[in-house]
Amino acid sequence: MKTSALLLILAATGLASTSTLAADAAAGKAKSAVCAACHGTNGISQIPMYPNLAGQKAQYLVLQMKAFRDGQRKNMIMAPMAANLSDADIENLAAYYAKLDPSGK
Repeated sequence: MKTSALLLILAATGLASTSTLAADAAAGKAKSAVCAACHGTNGISQIPMYPNLAGQKAQYLVLQMKAFRDGQRKNMIMAPMAANLSDADIENLAAYYAKLDPSGK
């Protein structure tokens, strides 16, 4: 299947968005300093109750962070962390964490 046809299918089904595809992982890395306290500097948490973010799918991370920010997902730690994130911040963070090696290397 040609790349353009695949992208068209993904866009039509909502599995990809142009904003997620255009996200800036470098900007996400810069914004991730606060996240590192719980999720680790390499996206691998040293604290068992916090999830690893390295290697997660960007679209999944976008949906979860927006849900925390918008109050659809309740968590007393994540809600204030996500409250002031713009859509672009969220997409950039998701792009950054999606690019990290899930083994922590």
